[in-house]
Amino acid sequence: MEETKKKKFAVPHVYILLFALIAICSILTYIIPAGSYDMMMVDKREVVDASTFHNVAQTPVTLMQFLTAVPRGMQESAQIIFFIFIVGGTMAVIQETRSIEAGMGRLIKAMKNASILIIPIVMLFFSICGSVFGMAEETIPFIPIFVSLCLVMGFDSITGVAIVFCGAGAGFAGAFMNPFTVQVAQGIAELPLLSQTPFRVVMYVCFVALAILFVMRYAMKVKKNPQLSPMHAFDQTREDTVDLEELPSFGGKEKAILIVFVLAIILLVFGVIKWGWYMDEIAALFLGMSFIVAVIARMGFNNYANVLGKGMADIASGALVVGFARGILVVMTDGQILHTILHAAAEGLSKLPSMISAVGMYIFQCLLNFIVPSGSGQAAVSIPIMAPLGDLVGVTRQTATIAFQLGDGISNIFTPTSGYFMAGLAIAKVPWSKWAKWILPLIGLEYLLGAIFVVVAQAMHLGPF
Repeated sequence: MEETKKKKFAVPHVYILLFALIAICSILTYIIPAGSYDMMMVDKREVVDASTFHNVAQTPVTLMQFLTAVPRGMQESAQIIFFIFIVGGTMAVIQETRSIEAGMGRLIKAMKNASILIIPIVMLFFSICGSVFGMAEETIPFIPIFVSLCLVMGFDSITGVAIVFCGAGAGFAGAFMNPFTVQVAQGIAELPLLSQTPFRVVMYVCFVALAILFVMRYAMKVKKNPQLSPMHAFDQTREDTVDLEELPSFGGKEKAILIVFVLAIILLVFGVIKWGWYMDEIAALFLGMSFIVAVIARMGFNNYANVLGKGMADIASGALVVGFARGILVVMTDGQILHTILHAAAEGLSKLPSMISAVGMYIFQCLLNFIVPSGSGQAAVSIPIMAPLGDLVGVTRQTATIAFQLGDGISNIFTPTSGYFMAGLAIAKVPWSKWAKWILPLIGLEYLLGAIFVVVAQAMHLGPF
């Protein structure tokens, strides 16, 4: 009877949810008038000209456009999807050597009862990366490592994912110098770059502290009673766990593989910051690392290929979610309703008092991030409209950029339209439905904290300096 109830009230698969969103947006193209803003170039970026909205001929999504939305979304997201495949395959090659297991096992034994301290230390590290250089896609390689580490420490796979995502996510949302959100938005809003950094540092500290406390509280509960974990049953069947009583040898070969891995991560961070690397370069780095690891481990050509292919196959379902999610934006673009929705929101905010308008901007940015999950992309779409709109209703441009920054960053580790986030869950083999249920209280608290900072920023009438 209980099993029947569970099946009856089962949460729809993420593919079904995304199909439903694509269908809803397709229907809306028959209802919402088509409209468009003219685009202009600002600092080599194409942005919306806020004064040029005009209605255009209706182009409702046809049945064929609806049916091709997912394959076209796959094509537009190909870079991300194949990035996920390569990272997943590479991590499978590394895990096959069991070098990380050996190293982690000895680390846990050395720390003994102080394992809980790993959580704040590592989360603080990831939060700095999220705040300083907008760490997002770069978190993916760390996911399987910390899932395995947390399992052996007596936590669960959700804790492993949370250490990485919640740490980097809190730093990204409350960033004080993120080039993809803070600096892009300030540049478009014609504010001095990195202005009002002290205010943003306070935001950063509050968001990171909240995330760390939330994850640590959950981790301690799960360690005390593993049955509380929604992943408990599945975690017992994982093959990527570490048995401290049967550790693999940790000799020269294993140490060399770990050194190669650490050097690759250092090179990744340096490449992103210094050379502007993105997914193609990072994927190439990991593929090259898999070659070196296979040689050190004396894996053999065919065995290497089989392990690499199996790693890719294991994350295929999650990787393809990225293409499904992109289909939402595809049909909205086909029907030319994205700019209409943006214009309607801007018109509605212009009729409200300044404090309410500031909160309204924040709510709008929060909702927009479910459709346009790219930070720089959302800035390019919304800031050219919200900044001059703020001038009209008494909301400072600094407050408008803060509303954007928080609205863009908070839901990145919740919304299924966030490609790198869904990729991380796929690699960790954590269903989105279980993660969403777990993280929803934290997302709610962060939304509330963000609203408080928007209100405070508007009350302080934060200026350009």
